[in-house]
Amino acid sequence: MLQKIRELAKNLAIYGLGDVAISVINLLLLPVYVRYLSPADYGALALLGSVEVVAKIFFRWGLDGSFMRFFYEYEDAAARQRLASTIFVFLLAVNGILLAVSLVLSSALAEALFNGSSHVRALQLTLLNTFAIAFTFFPFHLLRMEKRAAEFSALTLARSAATVILRIVLVVGFGFGVLGVVLADTVVTGLLMLVLLRWFQPLIGRAFSRSMLAEALRFGLPRVPHAAAQQVIAVGDKFILTAFRPLAEVGVYSIGVSFGLTQKLFLGAFEYAWAPFYYEHARDPQATRLFSSMTTYGIAVLALLTSGLSAIGGDLLAAATQDQAVYYVAAAEVVTWTAVGVFFQGVYLLTSIGLNITKNTGYYPVSTVTAAAGNLGLNFLLVPRFGMMGAAWANAAAYALQALLAYRFSQRFFPVRYETRRIALLILAALAACFSARALPSMPPIAGVVVRGTTVIVVYGVLLALTGFFKQEELRVLAGLRGRRGPPRTVPPPEVTELGGEIVAAEILPGELDGAPDRRERR
Repeated sequence: MLQKIRELAKNLAIYGLGDVAISVINLLLLPVYVRYLSPADYGALALLGSVEVVAKIFFRWGLDGSFMRFFYEYEDAAARQRLASTIFVFLLAVNGILLAVSLVLSSALAEALFNGSSHVRALQLTLLNTFAIAFTFFPFHLLRMEKRAAEFSALTLARSAATVILRIVLVVGFGFGVLGVVLADTVVTGLLMLVLLRWFQPLIGRAFSRSMLAEALRFGLPRVPHAAAQQVIAVGDKFILTAFRPLAEVGVYSIGVSFGLTQKLFLGAFEYAWAPFYYEHARDPQATRLFSSMTTYGIAVLALLTSGLSAIGGDLLAAATQDQAVYYVAAAEVVTWTAVGVFFQGVYLLTSIGLNITKNTGYYPVSTVTAAAGNLGLNFLLVPRFGMMGAAWANAAAYALQALLAYRFSQRFFPVRYETRRIALLILAALAACFSARALPSMPPIAGVVVRGTTVIVVYGVLLALTGFFKQEELRVLAGLRGRRGPPRTVPPPEVTELGGEIVAAEILPGELDGAPDRRERR
């Protein structure tokens, strides 16, 4: 089991390296961007991002998950090609109609979203870009299933780097503003499609199977209302906030949420490796024990990241926005509650796998629609009085409810005995670490990030050690890591379905408007 956990950890590290590098670059560039994009521009980008993630649901029909799931059942190359070709033809025909209709209606939609048609061209490019991106899951899923994580990460890193460079040229160099951000995304997506042709060609043939399409739709279609409800939770707050507050506050909220989503760098990389991992090991005799241990370790990382982001949120915003900080530090608590929401998304990702394994995906919409309804109700209740903080509280509560319901459904079909005592220790240690760091006196932003962040790590680790969290075998592994000498070994190229709980996010920094191939993610 330890070997399997190490394999998953290696894949996770490789998947995450590119995202971490690009996110660091975007963070360093934020002081530049805020001079060329106003809070209102950020609000417009947040709404465009919301349109993108909603459109992505209907441009995929849940079939990206079906492709991953049934790839493991069809073992010969001909059947796998027939599956891919069938899904491709269906998406091309149906989505072509959807794109044409949405472009015709784009002027009216822009008028409703932005109280004018000033961003209609950006909206049209967003729709076109999302249509094209809907097909990229074929090669990217294949790379993940074939455990070619190094190639996957190289492609995503190259794409993100090209997007960053082109955005700088268009936004900073030419002053294109919001349109420059979206135009850069669209151009890079077009170039990416050309590069991906070498992976498309062996996948897509002339074969078409109605029976395969019916089976794929039976598995995937329940994910459409599920994903739609996910997006209601992820992006509905922006629309409701826009109805009650000025667009500038939506922009400030968007920046706070973007920083709170930072731990999705871990969660997104984990998701890329997690689904192939649990599909592969679902029939192992020790599968439930393995999944239980992985859940504990996943929550350990998420708890630490949530605690750290909550502690340094204000300092991080001040350091990143510099002379514009007066507008954005008000979102410090938004960072905290967004991070809490991501924590519960991680719990959901870890504990709902039984529904995918047993093909009971019909229960995903039940949990997510219920959570979305609660989210909307809380937003309408809290936003008029508390503004962006009300939206942040509502979303954290919705993700907690979603995780609870999906966990209960999953346990019904694929029971796993989780380590509740150890998980409780993790959460208590994370809370204590966060409060300890936030209790420190005010200091310059950079110093605050370093000092408070270090405090969280130290307090968290010490408390876990003192409370007896670690098992003997884990202590032996840690001791072995400390005693290891010599250069690190070369990591071989490694490896989901967008699991039932697709990771989604609508928050758009100028390095984020769909800068990853299939990062749902994002909130």
